[in-house]
Amino acid sequence: MADARPHGRFLAGEAGDLVGVSGTTIGQWARRGYIRASRSTGDPHVYSLEDVAEAWVVHALLERGVGHAGVRRTIAALGDRGPWPLVTAPLATTDGNGAAGVVLCASDGAYALSGRGWQRLAVAPELRPLRPPHALGLLTP
Repeated sequence: MADARPHGRFLAGEAGDLVGVSGTTIGQWARRGYIRASRSTGDPHVYSLEDVAEAWVVHALLERGVGHAGVRRTIAALGDRGPWPLVTAPLATTDGNGAAGVVLCASDGAYALSGRGWQRLAVAPELRPLRPPHALGLLTP
């Protein structure tokens, strides 16, 4: 993101309402490191619009069948993309052999996340892009 400042202020319940999960789930995701509360360091946690967008991506990944371990691996593999890596990365999912996979879409091809990091796919399967809802889509590059 060109502007790495957080915008807006949302409590966990409000963030959850925007994403479609409970405030408790938002808090659990923050404790697990899936998202962060970039507006506060103590209680209550206060989330920015960018944090809410990250939560939306986490929710979408989980709903598409990517497990919690896959979400953690994705975040770790995108760690050098700034404070909101899930929002800034052009991600998609695929259903391969019954299990959803995470794919990074780049100008030179599609890269699947494996145990060895991002591996370029010789043949890209059908991809389902992850695009936040219109209001949250303002955050993507």
